[in-house]
Amino acid sequence: MFRFFKRKSEVEKLQAKYNQLMKAYHELSKINRREAEKRYVEAEDILKQLNSMQNTGN
Repeated sequence: MFRFFKRKSEVEKLQAKYNQLMKAYHELSKINRREAEKRYVEAEDILKQLNSMQNTGN
């Protein structure tokens, strides 16, 4: 009920950004392949950060 007051953790923020970039990648892949690939690379970097954070236990 009071989740509304809880702040997002760093992992939750990165997951949201990753999802946003993957959605943009999917939409751009039909229109502009070069821009889509840029979004994909950014999303992969965030995924690596998420994996390293989860492996360290944060």
